[in-house]
Amino acid sequence: MSPVKLTIRQQQVLWATVRHYIATAEPVGSEALVKEYNLSVSSATIRNAMGVLEKVGLLYQPHTSAGRVPSDSGYRIYVDQLITPASAFTTQIEQLLSDRLSRDDRNLEAMLRGAAQILATVSGYIALITMPQTYTTRLHHVQLVMVDAGRIMLIFVTDDYETRSTLMELPPLLDDSKPDTELLERELQLLSNFLNSELRGKAIAELASLDWSELDREFQRYGDFLKSVLAELGRRSQTPAPTQMMVNGLSEVMLQPEFSEVQQIQTIVHLLEDEQDQLLPLIFEPTTFDQMGKRVMIRIGAENPLEPMRYCTLISSTYCKGSVPVGSVGVLGPTRMMYENAIALVEAAADYLSEALSYSCSHV
Repeated sequence: MSPVKLTIRQQQVLWATVRHYIATAEPVGSEALVKEYNLSVSSATIRNAMGVLEKVGLLYQPHTSAGRVPSDSGYRIYVDQLITPASAFTTQIEQLLSDRLSRDDRNLEAMLRGAAQILATVSGYIALITMPQTYTTRLHHVQLVMVDAGRIMLIFVTDDYETRSTLMELPPLLDDSKPDTELLERELQLLSNFLNSELRGKAIAELASLDWSELDREFQRYGDFLKSVLAELGRRSQTPAPTQMMVNGLSEVMLQPEFSEVQQIQTIVHLLEDEQDQLLPLIFEPTTFDQMGKRVMIRIGAENPLEPMRYCTLISSTYCKGSVPVGSVGVLGPTRMMYENAIALVEAAADYLSEALSYSCSHV
């Protein structure tokens, strides 16, 4: 679908319609916009602009009303093109988090629960914060063991003493001769010792990016093999244990007219309580953030793949330990959301949690 090109006037009318609908939850007519927003044009001109916006799918008319309501696409253009960050609000939230929360790493869970409560209270939406993932797991020990002439077993132990293993193919010798088993076992032991001296204590998430071009000559033929060892270590570590998610604010969001029907709130509660494993990939996806270079991910309405969230907006951001994303913070509410404030809120909370975790690392 090609991007919609709007005139300045149409942009102003879309902006005012979205603002008015967010504030009132009532379909918006041209008279209301003339009264409340200084658009310096007549009601008829605004009606024309609203007609165009409806034609291109950014507004629609609920069948019971003469007014118009923003569609998911209308909200998307509003968010991407028509709003500016609420920087004053961000500063207030940062101050609030600093005043109310303690950066005591021994009570990380209490800090995350406190942050979720503040997010829910300030936004009026559901706050979601995941506990830190095990992507900061560090390598404690690695061992390469020969299984037969062409294969070895890679065994690694993490700093929480979890053991994992995988079978790997050995690189063939350059002259296609059969490997000397004794020599190979000695080399694998030397290689294991070398890996332990180089890698012990490093976060597994960092391993794949290490540079092996300066390897000692004796290990040169293992250069590519080492890269695949590290890639395998990284891949194996990225199947984290189920993550606990802090959820706060259900009572707040029930006050929103969109959730006045029992059925709607029940499907959301079911998702949050019984299907967190489906929600987690949506809220915590560090690679997507990196690829798109975005601080905040915003999914509006039908952009959410899960059925219970089709009438909701999810705004989320990752928080980091050092430079590694380990968890996420987000708010879930109706598509009729105060986007500027919600984005600022999520950004401020993600920054605060990243600083708090980095602070605890440097004070260990």
